Amino acid sequence: MDLRRLRLLRELARLGSMRQVAEELHVTTSTVSQQLAVLAREVGAELIEPDGRRVRLTPAGRRLAAHAVTILAAVDAARLDLDPAAEPSGEVRVAGFATAVRRSLLPLTARLAADRPGVRLRIHEHEPAEAYALLGTDDVDLALVYDYNLAPTPFDSAVQATPLWSAAWHLGVPSGSTAPTGDAAAVFAGFRDADWIVNSRNVADEVVVRTIASMAGFTPRIAHRADSLELVQDLIVAGLGVGLLPADQLTLPGVRLLPLTGPEALLRAYAVVRRGRAAWPPLALILDQLTT
Repeated sequence: MDLRRLRLLRELARLGSMRQVAEELHVTTSTVSQQLAVLAREVGAELIEPDGRRVRLTPAGRRLAAHAVTILAAVDAARLDLDPAAEPSGEVRVAGFATAVRRSLLPLTARLAADRPGVRLRIHEHEPAEAYALLGTDDVDLALVYDYNLAPTPFDSAVQATPLWSAAWHLGVPSGSTAPTGDAAAVFAGFRDADWIVNSRNVADEVVVRTIASMAGFTPRIAHRADSLELVQDLIVAGLGVGLLPADQLTLPGVRLLPLTGPEALLRAYAVVRRGRAAWPPLALILDQLTT
């Protein structure tokens, strides 16, 4: 199979239009069509089919496009391997959750500006599922994601994940609340009749809440969903519920953090890239800076 034809198929899967592929790669639409027809003969399967005035990938086309992502990434990695001393230069597109951007990424910007002015960061704030989707469509080069020890996320074989750091999360409650003592289940049991606040864009913390609550023998009443940790605290201060909050961040007056032990609730942060891409000099530089 010709790599140029595989690249055309990959771009068709990403862009969804032969015209857009032609514009992206600076060729004619006729060339795209002809080369994909040759690729179909090479693999012995129909790769595209009519869809109104446009075309779409067949099931075989989608499968080959998925393989093309891995194949082309491996070729890119091989080329980079021949020039490991290349000066890092280029734009690294990052999708990450807000805490990781603040804690891990923003401190790098001054160093990059001073030492590696040719490397630029383009930052998008996204929850893990959104970041994974952008990584999968090659719209970002690096995803900063998280899971919890009580809600682990399996990593796809197409990506490479590097652990960054972990942080304990505690139960945030109104400061006037009676503080139960004991392990996490005992703490939760003290709020079995309370309304609970969970994330609106990710289910991981809700899984943690439901897991610990099940250990305490009750089902939490999920009343509010909020993405902003500041808003979660505002809701707690207003007496509208309780919810998980990071133990290492300042809280508003009116919010009290109750430690959770046996088990702990640990948020775990990762840097994730598509397999075969980590050797690209600008991305390799960012990964090294994040992990040292």
